[in-house]
Amino acid sequence: MMRMFRLSLLLPFALAQGCAPGHSVAVTKDAAEASPVIIIAHRGASGERPEHTLLSYELAIAQGADFIEPDLVPTKDGVLVARHENNITDTTDVADHPEFAARKTTKTIDGERQTGWFTEDFTLAELKTLRARERLPMLRPGNKAFDGQAQIPTLDEIIALARRASAETGRTIGIYPETKHPSYFASIGLPLEARLVAALDAAGWRTAAAPVFIQSFEVANLKRLRTMTGVRLIQLMSAAGGPADGAAPSYAAMATPDGLRAIAAYAWGIGPEKAMILAPGAAAPSALVADAHAAGLKVHPWTFRAENFFLLPQYRTGTNPAAHGDLAGEITQFIGIGVDGLFTDYPYIAVQARGAEGRPTR
Repeated sequence: MMRMFRLSLLLPFALAQGCAPGHSVAVTKDAAEASPVIIIAHRGASGERPEHTLLSYELAIAQGADFIEPDLVPTKDGVLVARHENNITDTTDVADHPEFAARKTTKTIDGERQTGWFTEDFTLAELKTLRARERLPMLRPGNKAFDGQAQIPTLDEIIALARRASAETGRTIGIYPETKHPSYFASIGLPLEARLVAALDAAGWRTAAAPVFIQSFEVANLKRLRTMTGVRLIQLMSAAGGPADGAAPSYAAMATPDGLRAIAAYAWGIGPEKAMILAPGAAAPSALVADAHAAGLKVHPWTFRAENFFLLPQYRTGTNPAAHGDLAGEITQFIGIGVDGLFTDYPYIAVQARGAEGRPTR
């Protein structure tokens, strides 16, 4: 989601190599009365395939995910594509293309100075010459086997995949797009909102009944989207910091009962970092889920990952940060706390943990 993962944190560890299997889960249409907890494939099945690729989204659908999540950034010619960040240095082979060497640059985005190659400096045709790479090779060395096999997908391609998979499986596969750095892109003449709404409108997705959630860490663009579409909106929140558009002093302030009531005026739910619900070492969960429900908001925390590095301490196995611990146990605890959905890199584990197969009814 919001924060960039620092590979340097893993340098002290020697990680085992090997190709992660593509786990699958049998999913049936008859399970439509399953648990209402929705499973959101975070950048697809990104624990087993390079994130934000059709490979990753297709596997997530096969594993039973209810929604696939594309982070959206624009190209130079205004096409929305799926990348975790507009800086594509770590997620593509752009550095291996001498024809693009001169486009390496340094920019300040949401207060962070970054050096690399950025989507807004490439046309879609140019981006399509690149190939995706695993972003966390030290944690997920098996995913490197898929490096070079996938292009950067467009929003239209992802919508087409969801619609095609819905027809083929008999399940409704939704999309859960995040608008990345909306204030920054608006400032350089590439606003995201109208482009996103136009794509959703073209798919016939205009109301709260559509299989769509739009999420953002900023506030102003969600309020703007509220006037442009009827699809459900989710206010993302991190355990630290605050909205880049300065709409609130901190996410902590937004997570208070008063802050949640203010969010309910423009959003359908919240997407908090899971530590805001259950912090590492905490004896009990916070009041956030209960307070959000009292304000009429649904709660979809992020991000549930199988590697020890990301798990709460009580669910880790051994000391290798890349080894898998008890993700199912962690997810089960959060379901017991009362969350309405969750983001995960391992959809098949989440589908199994919620104790039912298939798509929920809402």
